[in-house]
Amino acid sequence: MILEVAVLDVIPSEANSFERDFATASLIISKMKGYQGHQLQRCLEVGSRYLLLVNWDTLEDHTIGFRQSAEYQEWKKLLHKYYDPFPRVEHYEMVVPKPIVDKG
Repeated sequence: MILEVAVLDVIPSEANSFERDFATASLIISKMKGYQGHQLQRCLEVGSRYLLLVNWDTLEDHTIGFRQSAEYQEWKKLLHKYYDPFPRVEHYEMVVPKPIVDKG
């Protein structure tokens, strides 16, 4: 599994519109091959900054399968107008798995 990480700095006056359009964009990405799930979190210190985390089966599912698709063009049309500056996207792989916690 690959974790895509992007810090999204949104134009402050556009944050509400961004969240609305992101809900629509979520429907697009969730149908892509290799997609496992995502989270969008808002920063508490900077209200117009968001953290996007997307889990993919492989790096290529994101960089080729999604980014070179017609669906990505829809995603881009919905969301890219909100970013200032444009986000840097990085990919991570698991090094140490999450420990199992016994709550019993």
